[in-house]
Amino acid sequence: MNKSDLIDAMAADAGISKAAAKAALESLTDNVTATLKKGGKVALVGWGTWSISKRAARTGRNPQTGKSIQIAAKNVVKFKAGAGFSDAVN
Repeated sequence: MNKSDLIDAMAADAGISKAAAKAALESLTDNVTATLKKGGKVALVGWGTWSISKRAARTGRNPQTGKSIQIAAKNVVKFKAGAGFSDAVN
């Protein structure tokens, strides 16, 4: 399922226009992104939790040349599925 498929499904399920569903989805993604950018956590009970984890700088290796390279530190997004979501999928 891609973004437009999700918008179509949201519009059909909620009985709203595709424009309203698109606005709702974009609002969700914008707010989750903004919260994570500030270092916060987003938890939707029964579905899951998004959080930020810091990945330290490290030395890697270019497989083509065999040379060592420095990989910069960065923040990575983690998602931990909630129990209800995990049970629904399994």
